[in-house]
Amino acid sequence: MKTGKSSAEDTKARILDATEKLFTEVGYEATSLRQVTSRAIVNLAAVNYHFRSKDIMMHAVLSRRLDPLNAQRLALLDACEARWPGNSIRCQHVMGALFVPALQMARDPSVGGPSFLRLLGRVYSDTSPFIQQYLLEHYAPVYGRFFDAFSRAIPALPRHELGWRLQFALKALAGVLAGEEITKLLPAFTQGKQMSDAHVLAQLTAMVEAVLNVAQPGADEFSALQSVFDLGEQQQAEQRASKLAAAQSADDLSASCAAMAATRGDPASQTAAALDKARISARTVRNAGTKRAAVTSVPVRAREHTVSFPSNPLDDWMRMRTRT
Repeated sequence: MKTGKSSAEDTKARILDATEKLFTEVGYEATSLRQVTSRAIVNLAAVNYHFRSKDIMMHAVLSRRLDPLNAQRLALLDACEARWPGNSIRCQHVMGALFVPALQMARDPSVGGPSFLRLLGRVYSDTSPFIQQYLLEHYAPVYGRFFDAFSRAIPALPRHELGWRLQFALKALAGVLAGEEITKLLPAFTQGKQMSDAHVLAQLTAMVEAVLNVAQPGADEFSALQSVFDLGEQQQAEQRASKLAAAQSADDLSASCAAMAATRGDPASQTAAALDKARISARTVRNAGTKRAAVTSVPVRAREHTVSFPSNPLDDWMRMRTRT
């Protein structure tokens, strides 16, 4: 029979598992509390009780996986540096210290399981400010240790050059890991052959090492790429000129048609003009009829304008004489 404490721990574990899977699938920004509660089969009150916010919940998800991973990484790097001190350490040794613990956790369901590498890839490829800030605050010392080890392994490469190359190579590798689980990723590297983790890691290390050790581009490489840029700019200029010419031709054609219609009496234009004239005439007649109707409806006394003149004494005498 489960006690209240064990039941609460089970609920918390389900929430963390659901959040981890959602984050691995869609990233930090698209992971919502509503999705977490639905997948964990808990209510929102349980999430708020255990974590209070999405950020705190994500901190717990990342810490329970990355803290043990980075602890193992540093321990293995210490062992490698003790075994191969100074500049005797090689790039393969540093890459091994970086990825062997991750592969071990991916083989162990109790601490990660098959989807662990995909989670790891999502963490390092997610561009949300929250994840980037989390990595900067929690794992900068770990990155610094490994950066120094890579510097000793490749002493000929300036540190500033090593920095952006290492970031590019590891980000690219993280993107690959984020897209597939290890059960799907391994066949792509092994091509159906039985290979140990060391063989798989050797292939990954070879690609990263190639990026770190590739020679700086020379004049020939620059010239070849510059010629492609020139071709691209030429194509854009031709496309702009073609669009401009087409627009100008359309304007000229429209103006020409209007001029021909005016000078030659284009039937279509004449018809349109006649229709416009008929509309205007009909409107004029309609307005005139309305005005006449308004005038007719006014009473006669209101419409007559009676003019009064001064009285004439002679006319008054003649009217009186006629009556008598």
